[in-house]
Amino acid sequence: MKKQNAVVLLLAFVILLTDAITTVNGDDRNPKLQVKYKRGKKYCTQGWECNNWSIYCCNLTISDYFQTYHFENLFSKRNTPVAHAVGFWDYHSFINAAALFEPQGFGTTGNKTMQMMEIAAFLGHVGSKTSCGYGVATGGPTAWGLCYNHEMSPSQTYCDDYYKLTYPCTPGAEYYGRGAIPIYWNYNYGAAGEALKVNLLDHPEYIEQNATLAFQAAIWKWMTPVKKAQPSAHDAFVGNWKPTKNDTMGNRVPGFGATMNILYGEGVCGQGDVDSMNNIASHFLFYLDLLGVGRDKGGTHDVLTCAEQRPFNPNTKTASS
Repeated sequence: MKKQNAVVLLLAFVILLTDAITTVNGDDRNPKLQVKYKRGKKYCTQGWECNNWSIYCCNLTISDYFQTYHFENLFSKRNTPVAHAVGFWDYHSFINAAALFEPQGFGTTGNKTMQMMEIAAFLGHVGSKTSCGYGVATGGPTAWGLCYNHEMSPSQTYCDDYYKLTYPCTPGAEYYGRGAIPIYWNYNYGAAGEALKVNLLDHPEYIEQNATLAFQAAIWKWMTPVKKAQPSAHDAFVGNWKPTKNDTMGNRVPGFGATMNILYGEGVCGQGDVDSMNNIASHFLFYLDLLGVGRDKGGTHDVLTCAEQRPFNPNTKTASS
């Protein structure tokens, strides 16, 4: 009996050890890294930039591989006199915004190559949607990202009364496109505000007044599925999404093309090789080259584009301009 009790106690002790939080200080290469194991799984934190215990924080953080000079190379024309948001966008605002989402896997999923590819993909959307470049512009159209921080000539207030019970429009507020990947409509401002704990429904203008918040809203959009049964742009890009039979029938496959489908739908997808789609893809490929990854990593035509993909959500009010 004593021997049985001893065995039981020993097993209980082992289980407690397995469930226990064991913290290990970082090594000399990364003194801010802390590690814990719970039930055999590794979790980490890395200071302010990845400050929640997460499996993704065990990988490189964004500032480890994407630094100020990278940002300057990608957005080299953003502070020229003809730009419309001079002095607004900067590297530190991007990193501060990204820190909120790095524990969820933004820029921290997979190996270094995948991490750099995701940043190139996300910023490819950012660059194309905020560019004031044109065909003969100095440096080419892909050099002019982050020229804007809001829609210059809104055609409407983007208030949808269908959502008056959940996200009612605030009198006097206008929900035109703002941010790094512009968000439109009261319901998107309301949902983003809830996620970011900022009252964007009453004060949508906050996004064009604060670069960190503008990047946060864009990353939130990248990380959040439009509908529960659908992938986020992040999941579709890094390989977390497994297409269903319906997806396969609709030619939807993981990759950069799927991110365009998720973010813009029929605004750019399912129409063949249209300019609006090619412009976004061109920014992604250009940024892959600038980051030293190489545009060949962008994938084949069906992976890189959504030319033949059926939209996830046809006839939605997602703005693509």
